[in-house]
Amino acid sequence: MAANPGSFPSFYYLGVCGLGALLMRGAGCTINDMWDKDFDKSVARTRTRPIASGQISRFQALVFLGAQLSAALAILSTFNIYSIIIGASSMALVVTYPLMKRITFWPQAFLGLAMNWGILVGWSAIQGSCDWSVVLPLFASGICWTIVYDTIYGHQDKSDDLTLGLKSTSILMGDKTKYWLSGFGTTMIGNLLLAGYMCDQTLPYYLAVGLVAGHLSSQIWTLDINDPDDCWKKFSSNKRLGLILLAGIIAGTLGQVDKEETKEKTQ
Repeated sequence: MAANPGSFPSFYYLGVCGLGALLMRGAGCTINDMWDKDFDKSVARTRTRPIASGQISRFQALVFLGAQLSAALAILSTFNIYSIIIGASSMALVVTYPLMKRITFWPQAFLGLAMNWGILVGWSAIQGSCDWSVVLPLFASGICWTIVYDTIYGHQDKSDDLTLGLKSTSILMGDKTKYWLSGFGTTMIGNLLLAGYMCDQTLPYYLAVGLVAGHLSSQIWTLDINDPDDCWKKFSSNKRLGLILLAGIIAGTLGQVDKEETKEKTQ
């Protein structure tokens, strides 16, 4: 959406921002597994993770984490100072997110902040600064989306989490999960529409948002929160949702008209 009207997104920025996101999400997973080593040993689904199972030590994980963060920093350092400051500020969220399940029923909200911080970095890397009228709705929609899919994901482990005294939105929402997630899903779609309006998106974008809304509704209302396999299936389906939205953003931006260029032609 930060691309120039009528243009494809920069493949360079798609590449470096994608790689940076992959590195930072990987670093977040490493930190999470380091913090949760003892918890993961007690959960059937996670006890085979490398640190929990003893395949690698915490020190080895720390060395790997250093490599991940160094590579991410190398990418970040190629951006403008505005983006570097925003990117560096995300570290507090990346490091502390895994602790949130110990103190609040809303760790998914903190995960949403951490996972979607790249929206701010990517936009400012391309445009030089953030257009908050567009970026904030996008950021809010990303947080809501994260809460939806990670709550679904969390239902796989809720019995173990209760035994271990851990907290999550899955436990908080319980049997009312579908109603809660419908609210967050509606907020997500509303913010996507607002972001599109604020940057003059075109019909393909709105069609994609409509498909996203249908996909999200189907996920939520066909979900069986007591079936771990179904939870995993619904969680995994968000890869398709993301691709639909990406295609809509690209097509919608290609359909935009550069107002400055049009103005020059008419003068």
